[in-house]
Amino acid sequence: MEDQQAALEQLRELYREKNEHLEKFLEPVEPYEFYREIFPEGSFERKGHFEDRKGNGIAVTVYFGLRRCGKNARYLYALVFDLDGVGMPQLRDTLHQMNKDILPQATFVVNSGTGLHLYYVLKEPVPMYPYNQKCLKELKYSLTRQIWNKFTSTIKEPQMQGILQGFRVVGSGSKLGREYPVRAFRLGGPVELVRLLDYIPDSNGEQQRLEGLMRKSRLSLAEAKEKYPDWYERRIVKKERRGRWTVKRDLYDWWLHRIADEIRVGHRFYGIMTLAIYAKKCGIDEDELRRDAFALLRPYDDMSVEDINRFTKDDVVCALEMFNEDYVTFPRDDIAKLSGLTMPVNKRNWRKQPVHLQGARAIQEINDKANGTNWREGNGRPKGSGTAQARVYEWRQQHPEGRKADCHRETGLDPKTVRKWWDCPPPAVRFENGHITVRVSPSQELSDWLLDALHDGGQE
Repeated sequence: MEDQQAALEQLRELYREKNEHLEKFLEPVEPYEFYREIFPEGSFERKGHFEDRKGNGIAVTVYFGLRRCGKNARYLYALVFDLDGVGMPQLRDTLHQMNKDILPQATFVVNSGTGLHLYYVLKEPVPMYPYNQKCLKELKYSLTRQIWNKFTSTIKEPQMQGILQGFRVVGSGSKLGREYPVRAFRLGGPVELVRLLDYIPDSNGEQQRLEGLMRKSRLSLAEAKEKYPDWYERRIVKKERRGRWTVKRDLYDWWLHRIADEIRVGHRFYGIMTLAIYAKKCGIDEDELRRDAFALLRPYDDMSVEDINRFTKDDVVCALEMFNEDYVTFPRDDIAKLSGLTMPVNKRNWRKQPVHLQGARAIQEINDKANGTNWREGNGRPKGSGTAQARVYEWRQQHPEGRKADCHRETGLDPKTVRKWWDCPPPAVRFENGHITVRVSPSQELSDWLLDALHDGGQE
């Protein structure tokens, strides 16, 4: 407890140092002035004047409706980048790179308590049409990779965030406490969206790809009505949802195991958020999802290296808001970026699995005939494998109060393997070495029966 308090005091001292440095070189901005500059007068609906037919602001996006989701987003007024792992050397280098035009100069630099929020206020708000959201999301991912570098953060891997990500309100309390509010400082002026493209490398084609996305023409609603009348009637007039299919639950189970074993600090929230998306996609009951999500609360919180970085019940509840039909088409590549986990692609060239496998077997047969080989030789399960489940089960039988760490130390099994089989006993009936083996749980009743049988056999 004393160590945690000492760490918290160090972070509070760092917060004060950052403010002193920012006040020395930048202009402090009051919360009202900060938000008025992002949202000019007339951006929102006046209180009680529903005839204005305007949205209300959350984060740096204007929304219609009750929920903060892509479907309700109407205008984007600023792009915001979250930098973690920022000490004094990283703060100085971030400002240096922006002043030397290595990075785009932010309109506002915000001391969020333990990190920085860089606000790029747009000269013209961008309408949040679905296609525009896609372009802006890709632009933000690319810029994040440039802004988050070895000189601006002590954390090696950038943490990707979408354009609808919310941030702590300027003037409100930070993670360090209400006495340490989020503060804003002015650095540059409003930016043009196209100008931000200049800071993305063109050597690997990334800049050209984004330019192509932003130039690509889209049909207006009037043109779509004329060209696709059936679609217009179904989706626009009748407001029917886009059709989709329910995926089998194997996807949900696979992702649950992955976020339990492989997730890292900085991605825990997104792990549960994407689990909620897959639960809706796979038709999983919400009660089951909530049980699985809250089961991750303790192991996720145990990962915390600082007291201010604890993973809480509120984080789980907020992440579960993605259990919604609006997000079932969330792109796989975005899930990979947000969760920090790779998402392998099943490449079948648009063929069904039976047809794809039939072709693969034919190619194997042709290669074997041409090379005089047998592809089965040397393949298959290695000798002695497949016993990890049994070893974990036997160890737990011998050590009922044992821990996973002890099992790993004594058996030599990989920690991931131990966690995988910890609560999975072997099947009661299995075929092994030409024999059928039946696992029987010991009990007093069984023991008495065996003793009686042996006693009776001894008398005969």
